[in-house]
Amino acid sequence: MNRVVRELTALPRDARDTLFLLCVIGLILLPQVNELPWWCSAITAMVLLWRASLAVQARPLPSKWWRIALLALALAGTYATHRTLLGRDAGVTLVVCLLALKTLELRARRDAFVVFFLGFFAMLTNFFYSQSLLTAFTMLLALLGLLTALVNAHMPVGRPPLMQAARMAGWMALAGAPVMLALFLLFPRFAPLWGTPGDAMAGRTGLSNTMRVGTIAELALDGSIAARIKFDDNRAPPQSQLYFRGPVLAQFDGREWTALPTWARSGQSVSNLRTRGEPVRYEVTLEASQRPWLLTLDAAPRAPEVPGYEVTGTPDLQWFVNRPIMDLVRYRAESHPQFQSGPIVRTGGRLQPYLALPPGSNPRTAALAAQMRADPTLAGADAQAFVQAALQRLRTGGYTYTLEPGVYGNETADEFWFDRKEGFCEHIASAFVVLMRNLQIPARIVTGYQGGELNNVDNYWVVRQSDAHAWAEVWQEGAGWVRVDPTGSVAPGRIGQFQRLTPQPGLFAGAIGVMSPTLVQNLRAAWEAVNNGWNQWVLNYTQSRQLDLLKSIGFNAPSLEDLAYVLLYLLVAASLAGAGWTLWERSQHDPWLRLLGRARARLAKAGLPLPETAPPRQMAQAADARFGPAAQAVRDWLLKLEAQRYAPTTPASLAALRAEFRRLPWPPTPPRA
Repeated sequence: MNRVVRELTALPRDARDTLFLLCVIGLILLPQVNELPWWCSAITAMVLLWRASLAVQARPLPSKWWRIALLALALAGTYATHRTLLGRDAGVTLVVCLLALKTLELRARRDAFVVFFLGFFAMLTNFFYSQSLLTAFTMLLALLGLLTALVNAHMPVGRPPLMQAARMAGWMALAGAPVMLALFLLFPRFAPLWGTPGDAMAGRTGLSNTMRVGTIAELALDGSIAARIKFDDNRAPPQSQLYFRGPVLAQFDGREWTALPTWARSGQSVSNLRTRGEPVRYEVTLEASQRPWLLTLDAAPRAPEVPGYEVTGTPDLQWFVNRPIMDLVRYRAESHPQFQSGPIVRTGGRLQPYLALPPGSNPRTAALAAQMRADPTLAGADAQAFVQAALQRLRTGGYTYTLEPGVYGNETADEFWFDRKEGFCEHIASAFVVLMRNLQIPARIVTGYQGGELNNVDNYWVVRQSDAHAWAEVWQEGAGWVRVDPTGSVAPGRIGQFQRLTPQPGLFAGAIGVMSPTLVQNLRAAWEAVNNGWNQWVLNYTQSRQLDLLKSIGFNAPSLEDLAYVLLYLLVAASLAGAGWTLWERSQHDPWLRLLGRARARLAKAGLPLPETAPPRQMAQAADARFGPAAQAVRDWLLKLEAQRYAPTTPASLAALRAEFRRLPWPPTPPRA
């Protein structure tokens, strides 16, 4: 290592500066590796390593034909991958390729400046994909690196150490921080304007508006955060009642569940919701899902307050916004964990869609339903009795909960009830609803999240993708729709505060967990609390919070106009402070040099320009030669000024010389031609 450091230190300055810039570019592009096409990452790494070897070996740069060929390859690869050269993903791919290729013609300072500012632009593209605290910290390091390279480029003479440029860059960043903070707090925010365009329905997602066997299993192994919940006064319901409602699925084709079309749900309204008990009030911080639905605790009678979005509801208690959620959003809601909904009397055909099954599907489940209806103990029983009979079968029939049930065939309910007898929540809920419909009991599937865990660091409930869940709702005469979670009968530990689904830990985290079982959990809780603070105070600093800030400083009914005025006042105050700083700094300069400069300016006004490096004696001689006896007093004053600095035994005071300067008979200004 010491030898490598010595070799790097011995490199010529051009090679050293080039290697530093290439490292900064690598830091800028590193967070995007997972978002870029594999070929783009490969070409970029190859070009940067190639350019580094050329710098170390002091070899000439490649010809333009190499760059043209690589550019053509990048354009072709971008079009082949994205089917366009426009848009967010295609544009970022091209920017990354162009930044790498530009380093192959890095010859002069002008080329370096192009690379610097292209690097600043590429740095911003990281936030198209992630605005996390880790990304922001990485980009802060990259910003300081680019500023260091920029400052270093303005030191063309000698071999200044990079640490000197880094210190100056750090001071520049600190000097700009107050301006950045003021703009962040007060620059007006308009929700649609500040969002970044995304490719619709692409990338990672949470739940789906369809449910096919295996979908929830994939989510159960994902430990990423879906939402954070902050209950007012920390009054959270029991963990077993934390059902966060997502899409409601009622159409079944034998293998896949989908939501009813809008026209099929027009016979009901959200006003059919009937609640009991005190409401639960809370605030949700929802991660970007690229879906238009909101998560609310079952059930929310009123629309959540989502700044910048229009919220609409459906008869099955779902809440939607007018566009996919592409960024972190925060909203308030109010829910009643104890509720019933829907009609209480079966009239007309309003419940018929919740009885439909594909003709001839799952014949053994249909036979089981007929057997239950023929059971003398259930003769004349209502829906509640059949629900309890089905749950009792799940509890005592040898059914197990597993994340690896294998691939099911087309008759998923038959396979679950009679063959495999194992599955996870979507297998269990689907088989249960199919059985209920064969019993002529209206039923549907609700997907969402169940449970969560309390982070004791910041008192937020964290709902993860591994908490994704599917349960059932059954219609009962006189009660309407009632929640039934059949998974709780198979695996009670899956519901509530007991067994949580967690992904397999990595090698490093697993080793730490073996040594200290609680250390990994505590570290994760602390890190997520820090991330949550970043989300709450930075990413979710919305227009409403800006106006709340104005209220806190005395505005009764603040508006965007008030916000603009406050920002204007701050800018004027900052300008005046800057002017005052300039005057103060000037007063701190050598007063002797400033007095000499004033004398030089008066002589230049009289028609005798002198260089700034001229000492007082040279200025006196020039004035005597140009003006003769008329400049006698000026010449004597200049010699006194010289003596004040260089012969301090009997000098005149600087204040006296300044007063005498104002009384001097300066040569007149020559008339203009």
